[in-house]
Amino acid sequence: MESVSARTDTCASAPKAHPRPEGQDRYTISEVVAFSGLTAHTLRWYERIGLMPHVDRSHTGQRRFSNRDLDWLAFVGKLRLTGMPVADMVRYAELLREGDHTFAERQELLEATRRDVRTRIAELQGTLAVLDHKIEFYGGARAAPERA
Repeated sequence: MESVSARTDTCASAPKAHPRPEGQDRYTISEVVAFSGLTAHTLRWYERIGLMPHVDRSHTGQRRFSNRDLDWLAFVGKLRLTGMPVADMVRYAELLREGDHTFAERQELLEATRRDVRTRIAELQGTLAVLDHKIEFYGGARAAPERA
């Protein structure tokens, strides 16, 4: 059985949004823009606020992103879709850097986000039911012959 400390918290098994060149593990910011759909401005901002720290640099100072960075960006994209506040995403990233002793706090952050997502899904299902009802009503009204 694998020990907790032997596990790493990576997103390596997450599905990749875009194919990456075989055998390549260093990408320029423009390549990451193409892979991720994020803007260069957003990538630089993520780095500045601590959401994407420690991006390697070339000898000329250009950012060089790794496959691990791309996996992290894919995970951050999922967190964005949940509606998680940026401050919570940054906190999660800080906890990740602090090490294994933060597992419980990271888990709680993710569980709180999951509760929020489930609440939103329930609200959206209710909204969808109302829309379906209205669509069915209008579809039936058009199908009914004009009454004189």
